[in-house]
Amino acid sequence: MARRARTRRDTSRPIGVAPPSPFVQRNLPFFDVIDEETFVRLEAQVDWLIESVGIEFRDDPEAHRIWKEAGADIQETRVRADAQWIRALCRKAPSEFTQIARNPDRSVRIGGMNQVFAPIYGAPFVRDLKGGRRYGDMEAFEKLVKLAYMHPNLHHTGLVICEPCDVPVSHRHLDMVYAHMTLSDKPHLGAITEMSRAQDSVDMAEILHGREVMDENCVIMGNVNTNSPLLVDKVVSQAIQVYCGRGQGIVVVPFILSGAMGPVSTAASVTQAMAEAMMCCAFAQLVRPGAPFVLGNFLSSMSLKSGAPTFGMPEPLLSNYAIGQMARRVGLPLRCGGSLTASKIEDAQAAYESADSMQSTALAGAHFVLHAAGWLEGGLCTGFEKLVMDADRLGGYQKLLGGLDASDEALARDAYDEVEPAGHFLGCAHTMRNYQTAFYEPALSDSENVESWEEGGSKDMRARAYDRWNAMLNTYEQPAIDEATHEALRDYIARRKREIPEAWY
Repeated sequence: MARRARTRRDTSRPIGVAPPSPFVQRNLPFFDVIDEETFVRLEAQVDWLIESVGIEFRDDPEAHRIWKEAGADIQETRVRADAQWIRALCRKAPSEFTQIARNPDRSVRIGGMNQVFAPIYGAPFVRDLKGGRRYGDMEAFEKLVKLAYMHPNLHHTGLVICEPCDVPVSHRHLDMVYAHMTLSDKPHLGAITEMSRAQDSVDMAEILHGREVMDENCVIMGNVNTNSPLLVDKVVSQAIQVYCGRGQGIVVVPFILSGAMGPVSTAASVTQAMAEAMMCCAFAQLVRPGAPFVLGNFLSSMSLKSGAPTFGMPEPLLSNYAIGQMARRVGLPLRCGGSLTASKIEDAQAAYESADSMQSTALAGAHFVLHAAGWLEGGLCTGFEKLVMDADRLGGYQKLLGGLDASDEALARDAYDEVEPAGHFLGCAHTMRNYQTAFYEPALSDSENVESWEEGGSKDMRARAYDRWNAMLNTYEQPAIDEATHEALRDYIARRKREIPEAWY
């Protein structure tokens, strides 16, 4: 057999600011795993947890007052309520809403048949191929925000893409929110760790977008975790009051390690997550009816020998499908984790765990996907290479979720008129019309022959990803921002830093 001619891989494709690709508009059906009989049993369990077991709301007298005035049963800090009333309150939240971006072309639609991909959140460490593992700092944080802004397959930049550990904790939220607002024009999240930090985020969003726009739209959201099992602390309840009280969105995610923060059975943990999140949604609607709410699920299995969380395992994958179906029945948008792995580097373990986790997240219909790219080491580390590798695959999911095109153009009858039996379609008119968009082409995968690969330096995926993110940063251009708005943000941050003492914990 004749050897195929050597062809050098084309590396000339431009690397620049992401074109408008604001979110995935899904055409693929949802993958439902629960039959009606199972549904009835699961929903009965959710109702039992809400009515008979109850959810703790601790350290927040204002939350107790709101619940009590609405008619809930409160015994000390335990809140119980009629489950049908809680479901009715949840129906007041929109099943679909838009988060407005600074650049309107990048606004995202959350809920319905839409899916939004955002990067990792909350890692204290970062890692790259040359710099190794280290604490995150503001330099790394800003680079990661720029990469999330530039990548067309990430629709939202999140917030704590890594912890900038060189900035005092008490000031850190101001610098992070400011970076997202000025280095990117995609939508983002705000801070939640203290009520004042949530308020700073909302106040800065009002400066950026203007009072009138904020009065009528969701421009910022907070993302909080319940303190499972069955505890909503003041971080959550106060964040709900700040964000939802201003008409903004809140994402509430029960973080359940089955066997620790929930029973070892997947069914019990799923129903616990639903009960915790639904009680938070009901509380949000008591604060302000119609406030956007995203129901979250972050259920992980764990090693019962060591206590370490595990990712990409069948139980949490099944939980994504189950809770996706249950969230649609309640009528709430869903948030799930994305490309999750316990691996320390971008190796085979990271690939298969992340792929399995992301596939279940996508097919289950998660509307807002945090941790869609960059997650390493059980969420402790943000990988620069992992970020662009994961984001590369997200483009494939975006194509998959678009479903099968069966239009006249896709059926290609004219191509059969042109091409004789035993001929080929490479140069026919239909191919020439569609070759640029017919197939998803991952930027980082190398599908050429081995000779071409060797001539290019025999680079593996990690090396190609390292080159990719560095090349992206070399072409970064900051999106324009109104100078008066920019100055108002800088003045706000300077004033708040004078008012808030520096604290490192």
